[in-house]
Parts: sequence; C-alpha cells; structure tokens
Amino acid sequence: MLTSLKRFLIGRPLKSNEAGEHKLNKLKALAILSSDALSSVAYGTEQILLVLVTFGTVAFWYSLPIAIGVLVLLLALILSYRQIIFSYPHGGGAYVVSKENLGVNYGLVAGGSLLVDYILTVAVSVSAGTDAITSAFPALHTHNVAIAVVLVILITILNLRGLTESASILAYPVYLFVVALIIMIGVGLYHIATGGVPASAHTPVGTPVAGLTLFLLLRAFASGCSALTGVEAISNAIPNFKEPQPNNAAKTLIMMGSLLAVLFTGVTFLAYWYGIAPKVEETVVSQIAAETFGRNYMYYFIQGTTALILVLAANTGYSAFPLLAYNLAADKFMPRMYTMRGDRLGYSNGIITLGIGSIILIVAFRGQTENLIPLYAVGVFIPFTLSQTGMILKWLREKPKGWILKLTANLIGALITLTVLIIFFVTKFTQVWSVLIFLPLIILLFHRIHRHYKDVGDQLRLESEHPPLAIEGNVIIVPVAGMTRVVENSLNYARTLSDQVIAVYVAFDRQEERRFEEKWEQWQPDIRLVTLHSQYRSIIQPLTKFIDTAQHKAKESNYWVTVLIPQFITKKNWHNILHNQSSLLIRAYLLYKRNVVVTTVPYRFKK
Repeated sequence: MLTSLKRFLIGRPLKSNEAGEHKLNKLKALAILSSDALSSVAYGTEQILLVLVTFGTVAFWYSLPIAIGVLVLLLALILSYRQIIFSYPHGGGAYVVSKENLGVNYGLVAGGSLLVDYILTVAVSVSAGTDAITSAFPALHTHNVAIAVVLVILITILNLRGLTESASILAYPVYLFVVALIIMIGVGLYHIATGGVPASAHTPVGTPVAGLTLFLLLRAFASGCSALTGVEAISNAIPNFKEPQPNNAAKTLIMMGSLLAVLFTGVTFLAYWYGIAPKVEETVVSQIAAETFGRNYMYYFIQGTTALILVLAANTGYSAFPLLAYNLAADKFMPRMYTMRGDRLGYSNGIITLGIGSIILIVAFRGQTENLIPLYAVGVFIPFTLSQTGMILKWLREKPKGWILKLTANLIGALITLTVLIIFFVTKFTQVWSVLIFLPLIILLFHRIHRHYKDVGDQLRLESEHPPLAIEGNVIIVPVAGMTRVVENSLNYARTLSDQVIAVYVAFDRQEERRFEEKWEQWQPDIRLVTLHSQYRSIIQPLTKFIDTAQHKAKESNYWVTVLIPQFITKKNWHNILHNQSSLLIRAYLLYKRNVVVTTVPYRFKK
C-alpha cells in the first residue's frame, strides 16, 4: 500500500541515463531559481517602510534613495555571481568559492549559513504567502500556521516528483506574478502621469525630518536589502541547467537581476507616491493594488499571484539546498545520504530535510515572517561577503586577462555586503544574535562528521595498521525460547556452519528449567543446551553475560562467536503487534558488541 501511495504522489522511478533529459532551460530555470528573489519584491519595500514609519509618513521619501542603494548592491552582486558561475561551473556557489580561496572553515561558514538560510527561505516564503492569502480573506487569519504547513508539504511532494516536472508547473505562477506586477506598475504610473493620484498623498522629496539619524537610515537600508535574498541560488544550481551550463546560468542570472530591479523600483516608487503606510492586517502590495484598481478582479488577481509566488519562492530553496548539501556531503562534511539520488533523480533526502526543517520553523515562530526576515537576510549576507572576498583573492592570485575590472566589481560588492552585514548586527542584534550560537555549532558538527568519515576510511583501508585477525573457527550460539519449528529451522541451519553449536535457554524458575532440559535431551540430544536462570525475568542480561564469557574463551583460540537468532515472519504486517518481538531486541542489543557476529534465520508463516 505504501509503495502504491508513493508511486501516486511521486511518480514512477526514472532510469539513471534519463538524467540529461531532466535539465532546465533558461525560462524554467528563471521561474524555479529566481522565485525567491522576485518574491522578495512583495516584502522588500515594506521592510524599508516599517523602519521609516517610526518618524511618520513624512520620512517615506527616504525610501527612494534607499531603493537606489539597494539597486547598486544588486548590480554588484549580479556582476560578482556571474563571474563565480564561469569560474566554478560545477556549482556550489559561495561554499566552493570560500573553501578554495579563503580556507575550509570559511567555506563551512558560507555553506552552513546557506543551508540554514534555505530552510528560512521556505519558512519565510510560505509564511509570507499565507499572509497574502489571509490579507484577501481575513477570516482565515487564525489558521495561518496550519495553512503554511500544508503548503510546505505540497511543495515538498511536488519537488520529489523531479526538477523539470515541478518547473513545468511552477513556471506559470511565477510569470503570472511578473506580468501582474508589471501591469500594476504600468497602470499606477499612468494614473500618476495623468493626474489620477494627487501630489498631496506623499511628502515631497527633500522634506526635512526631525530626529532622523544616519543609524535609522542604515537600518532601513539593511531591511530593504532583504529584497536581494535568493540572488546566489543560480550559482549553487549550475548542474541543473542544460548545456552549455555556465552560459545558460549567466544569462538567467542577468534576466533575474533585470526583472528584480524593475519590480522593486516600481513597487517602491508607487508606495511612496501613493503615501502607503505599512499595516499589520494588510501588505504594502495589497494596498498599492487596491489604490490602483480598487477591490475588483484585478486586485484579487494581483493578490492571488503574489500569494502564489511567495509560496512558490520556497522552490528556490528546494532547488539549491539539495545541491549544496550534495557538495558538503561529497567533501564528507555532511552525511553520505545527501549524495544519493531518489527515484525521480533528485536528491530526495535533501528535499525531505528541507521540508521538515521549514515546518519546524513555521510552527516555532507561529508563521510570523517579520521575526524570521532579519535572521534570513543575515544568513544570506554572510556568504555574500565571503564569496566576494574569496573572488578578490582569486583575482589577486591568478591575475587573468581583465582581472582589474573583475577585482574592482568584487571589491565594491564585498565592501557593501560587509557594511550591510555589520548594520544588521548593530541595528537588529536582538533578532539575529542566535546566528552567533547556531553557526559555530553547525561548523563543529561539520568537523565531527568529517572526522568520523576520516576515521572510517583509515579503518577500512586495506593498508591499515591493524589488519583483521585470522579466524580459525566459529562458535554458534542459538538463543531458544522453546521447542518449535522456528527453533528447529535455525538449529538445522547452524549445523551447516559449524560443529560447535550451543543452544541457550533463559528460564525464570527452577522447575521450568529442569522440565526444559529433560525435553531437550529427548528432542535434540546431539546439540549442547545451556540453561540460564534469571531471577529478575530479564532475557537480555543473562544471555549477553554468557555471550561475553563465550567470546572471551573463543578469542584465545582465534575463534569467532556467532549469535544466530531464530525469528518468525508473519504473513501480514499487522500481526507483528501481537507478538513480543524479543528477537529484535536481542539483535539490536548485540549489534554493538565487539567481535560478535549477529545473524537472523527467518521462518515465514503461510497463514
């Protein structure tokens, strides 16, 4: 039944040689890998206004120069990541750049930051999408968390079906959102140009604001930089592109940057001109749409597409997280399971991990995106800064043709991203301080995993300093619970392996012990029986004590001890709950004992 459900939800398995057919062209890649960056238009302007509103609507004109600063940073990031795409065409983005140019620990900081950030991407995007839905339908506001969790589960299932299939479905909402916002911006600008929006609705540019400090402006700028999250995703996911991969990835990056610049500028300008102020119960984009069209079908079309892209922006995380986890796992800093492809050729373990992590965050923060966005932005600007710095060192070391221009672009980008990062820590320390705790813990975990794999490799290597001991023979111990077909089947198998077979029976009272010994003598006289008395009705403790003794004696003559456990297999799975499963407990306990081989002999029931 579970297999049938899996096939229904995920689809038939794909052959390994079909991987080339499941690569992304530029249009599909733009939809999948840019949805996070494009969706941030829906809340980037709002984050600026939330800081400026402290001084009232008179300060809103500052959103325009702040937006220009964000666009300058966007240009620097696009130029930088375009260079990264061509320099590191196998993907990995900030992790690979930092590791190769700055050192392993810097690479792990970048990789760890991005892993957490992609989980935050899903949580923030889905929570913001849920907010957009409940802005249009206020009656659903109390069910925010439940709606967000259901949406994460649906997106996870969709991504488990494969990259191209999810891209084919998700491309339509992303492009509908782009079209919807371009129409809204165009109609809004037309209303402004024709005098449909009075100039009195906003404060003129240059109006002095009493008490406004550089500190507050920098804080607003840092908040607006949340619109740049997701810019790095394309450089992480280069292997997902069709050939030529670097060229297609670079063109997609430029397309994304251009669209993001147009939409962010348009929304910010309309918000300023209309005099929009942020509200708890309604988003800025919702207010702009209402002012531009009224609450008609176009308003609901914009809200619907905004909600969709905010939810589907999570797909950027689903595209980039598994590939980043793959790169870390390939370098032995994460479990090997993240290098395994699933039935649909995607890295399923990474997809599932991302889904579970984001659900935990949504529930923990109760779907409140404003609590997540500062942490989310810091998680992006750490790898932004490290990757830019890494590229600076690369150009200084290699000095290729035109390296001075490349160095200049990366230097400007590094200075701006570092400034934004410092601003975040200074102005929003109470919201981002946890980064200073969980990031070192993640780096420590990476190193522990890497050390484990190194130790395993040393012990598995054929030239190891400690070769395995020669095995002269085998002593087989068979725990028995009675005289049954299951036990008989196991004893017959044990005879084929060794002539030293010992049956062990644990009795709870003396009379039972004597009766069992008498019956055994008649039933299996050629197999030695050892009975152990257990005063406290424990089977595992006396059995393992006997095995320890046998193992100690066998070791003296280079013999190994094999514990052969009889186990019956019921015809139907639910029958298992009717039995005590003591064989499973014995096996689980013995697996961790040194120099003891544990094996199971199944006896399958027919009814």
